[in-house]
Amino acid sequence: MQFRDLKKQYSVLKDEMDQAILDVVASSAYVMGPKVKEMEQAFADYVGVKHCIACASGTDALLLALKAWDVKAGDAVFVPSFTFFASAEVIAMQGATPVFVDVEQDTFNMDVRDLIYKIEHTIKAGQLKPKAIIAVDLFGLPADFKLIRPVAQRFGMYLLEDGAQGFGGRIGEQKVCSFGDIAATSFFPAKPVGCYGDGGAVFTNNDEWAALMDSYHIHGKGSDRYDNVRIGLNSRLDSIQAAILLVKLKAFKDYELVDVNTVAERYTEKLKGVVKTPEIPRGFYSSWAQYTIQVADKKVRAKLQDALKAADIPTAIYYPIPMHRQTAFSYLDPTMNQCPVADRLADTVLSLPIHPYLSEEDQDKICSVIISNL
Repeated sequence: MQFRDLKKQYSVLKDEMDQAILDVVASSAYVMGPKVKEMEQAFADYVGVKHCIACASGTDALLLALKAWDVKAGDAVFVPSFTFFASAEVIAMQGATPVFVDVEQDTFNMDVRDLIYKIEHTIKAGQLKPKAIIAVDLFGLPADFKLIRPVAQRFGMYLLEDGAQGFGGRIGEQKVCSFGDIAATSFFPAKPVGCYGDGGAVFTNNDEWAALMDSYHIHGKGSDRYDNVRIGLNSRLDSIQAAILLVKLKAFKDYELVDVNTVAERYTEKLKGVVKTPEIPRGFYSSWAQYTIQVADKKVRAKLQDALKAADIPTAIYYPIPMHRQTAFSYLDPTMNQCPVADRLADTVLSLPIHPYLSEEDQDKICSVIISNL
């Protein structure tokens, strides 16, 4: 059994995928070829924004946004503690200071009350300027932008949406990667829409920021690639990955997003009352990058994980160490970065196999092992 079955996905898409790759090989337009522009337009149209700029990774996508806003030393950027390292790493890479915000236990996403408290505390301390908020769409569920957007406006801060795990999710009819002033996503293979390597993209409706990010991601180019007007990155998406993403986006729109939600609904139906299942607020729609349950404590989790492993069922823990406890951030003032819910989740979460191709038979096996061991 696969945690996220990319082999099965390839077998379903094989004919179309192979042809797409071979077409790029035959074209010899391997870097920044026509397929990249086609892919950018397709993803911008799907999200519903003016600009999509493809780049080399989701981490670079976040970094490009911060560069466009000139985030630097002396700035504070507020980010959830319960997320992947890249969400906070890019803040430090720019010389700015991450301030870690706690999350809600039911949704795993940013707790707006703690966000406001941390911003006000930072202003009162007077050492850093609150510059931006990075709201993460964790495990496929959009953050609560109805509450976060007014906070950003109230304090005059930029809002960066980290949609690395949330692509395809929505609030009402508005899609992930359209909620931030700039949004970033990742095309890492295991993401809701992934390529066959690293890749990412930024999204925005702002022409000026789009132009800046377009420059930054190709060595700070000006009028052409040999006119370098700023220090940038080598962060291009290659044409083969763009072609792969076009095939996968079609499958995602046609059936994968619906099918993965069916799998998630079935998990919830079978496991409700046995473990704490993920909660999707009214009006929200998840793309289910992960299906993450909560159990009583570390001991119970270890026992359950062992039982699942014995049945050849893979699991994962996202995330065993919150950002505010990472060694790389040990230089930060701990009094400004208390996140008790993130601490508790790190000890109690367990992610189960989920993907659009998960059979009912395999899902029944997973649920049976969980139920019999709790």
